[in-house]
Amino acid sequence: MNNSTIKILRTICWIFIAVIILVMGTRLLSKNEIKVDETAQNWNKLLTILSNVEERYVDSINYEAVTEEIISSVLKSLDPHSLYFPPKEMKEADSALDSKFGGIGIEFNVPNDTVIVSNVVSGGPSEMIGILPGDRIIQVDGENIAGVKMPQDTMVSRMRGEIGTHVSITVKRPQVAENMDFMIKRALIPQNSIDVFYMVDDTTGYIKLSKFSRSTYAEFMSAMDILHKDGMKRLIFDLRDNLGGYLDPSLLIANEFLPLGDLIVYMEGRVRDRENIHADGRGKYKNVELSILINESSASSSEILAGAIQDNDRGTIYGRRSFGKGLVQEPIYYSDGSGIRLTIAKYYTPSGRLIQKPYKKGMDYDYDIIERYNHGEMVSADSIQIADSLEFYTKSGRVVYGGGGIIPDIFVPIDTTRATDFFVKCNRQSTMFKFAMSIADQRRSELKRVNSIEELDKYLSTLSLESNFLNFAAKEGIVPKKGEWEESKDYMMTYIKAMIGRYSALDEEAFYHYYHKIDNTYKVNSDSHYSKIINYNNKDGYIQIDEVKNKYFIQYVYNYVKIEAYVDKNELTSCVNNMSYILRSVKFNKTILESLIGENVLDYKEENFSLFKADSSSESFMDVVERTETDAYRKDLEDEKIELDY
Repeated sequence: MNNSTIKILRTICWIFIAVIILVMGTRLLSKNEIKVDETAQNWNKLLTILSNVEERYVDSINYEAVTEEIISSVLKSLDPHSLYFPPKEMKEADSALDSKFGGIGIEFNVPNDTVIVSNVVSGGPSEMIGILPGDRIIQVDGENIAGVKMPQDTMVSRMRGEIGTHVSITVKRPQVAENMDFMIKRALIPQNSIDVFYMVDDTTGYIKLSKFSRSTYAEFMSAMDILHKDGMKRLIFDLRDNLGGYLDPSLLIANEFLPLGDLIVYMEGRVRDRENIHADGRGKYKNVELSILINESSASSSEILAGAIQDNDRGTIYGRRSFGKGLVQEPIYYSDGSGIRLTIAKYYTPSGRLIQKPYKKGMDYDYDIIERYNHGEMVSADSIQIADSLEFYTKSGRVVYGGGGIIPDIFVPIDTTRATDFFVKCNRQSTMFKFAMSIADQRRSELKRVNSIEELDKYLSTLSLESNFLNFAAKEGIVPKKGEWEESKDYMMTYIKAMIGRYSALDEEAFYHYYHKIDNTYKVNSDSHYSKIINYNNKDGYIQIDEVKNKYFIQYVYNYVKIEAYVDKNELTSCVNNMSYILRSVKFNKTILESLIGENVLDYKEENFSLFKADSSSESFMDVVERTETDAYRKDLEDEKIELDY
């Protein structure tokens, strides 16, 4: 066995899988027992076994294959995210996060089995030689990639390669009879992590972040600078389907929103002491109102950022429970170009919640998301499996729950209203995408002249999209049954407009302008613009402040109790703080509420409760609290409390 193999094996401290793999298929002719020092470390035992196999095994051994299988199996047995990468895969894994790679500069979709170019990177090699959106790539280096059911990652690998090398492609261009051949020189292609950013209205900005790469923080600050100059006072930060990436960008972004000293995240492991990461107070956007959108595919760095904002009560989280990937992984590289991503610690939110979801033996980790669908978590917050023992508290004392992933403040179910048979069939056959592409192919030059949403709306209204789409679907053998089109029409037509809008001069901004109209999570967030949500699930909680005759009228609702106040501008901050303190200090139970408001209290979610008044009373704030929370109110608290989150 060569030295490089030994070096790799010395990094692995597990044995049982290796033993199974190596003895599989062998047959012992006699009972030869080899004494093993019981005090020896497992890797010494492993090396002993491998040495015996090398000396005695009946057939020749492919050491490279055996070694790589052992390493992969061992790492898989540790946790779901410790991985081994052969040299080629290691390079690809790094390039995906480095914001650059050697490629041809296109974005594409594969609706059936053919690559359709959806966008061409500005200034990239494909644009320079004349590749256009809508081109169908049918051959790469003389090999057919269309109509052969080739995996999408294989298609990608055919087009990527070393910077400076060449690749030949053959394309089929709509409305052009002959196939077209191109020779493209691969170049450095930057990968932007921000899909789109723009002003939704006069004061609200929107940023969609797809991953955390090396360039993410710089991209984010550039986008924020532009939005801030455009008048942004509120940010909708979309982290849905963001699987994570590098840690540092998420920490730097969180730092921009948090005051000095706030804990962002901490890490801790078996051989790694706890490491706390705090905000340094130099963030530029500590006063920007913040909403974060997450879903079941928001993972890792996305969850760290969302957890930091939630636990510090800095913003409101909308959507569905995040993925639950909270393992700290360290890349370790080897001289042959291979490497491993080894878990060395775990991430915890400021309140102490472990982000990582369970992965104990016997749990079907890979199918966790499917299980969430099966037990109803995607359509009802009440179906989220949480344990009272996993209660944690935010900076202000608000209850949040652990157990894996980030549970949003405002739950938004998956939209099932559009799921008619007609919609499902069109979705499976990519009919909406193909129709949008057909329109873009026919009207590409006209679309490129559209420079505003108003112009795009007007232009699309002239295309008879509804009737043309139904005819297009019918040609593919898909015809809606009675009532199906009316049920699914709004969603499908809006989505089609979004996809067509991508091919206008507005690019992704046009897509999201339309898509947000059918995006429930975005719509719930928009509807909550004037209220700060302070609770989650089905319990009511919000602050609403209205300016009335140069004074402020405040309504603070929390756990079925409402406090109102009418104050001068200079009293606003202290009044809200006092309200919050009172509502979180008084331990409201059934007896207390009935004595204060009436026996029907539990039948109402908003009852006026004049516990606090902003007047000229000489009674101090703490006197109010102490007077309210009397011994009579505390009596039998634990026996009679109702399940309220205080």
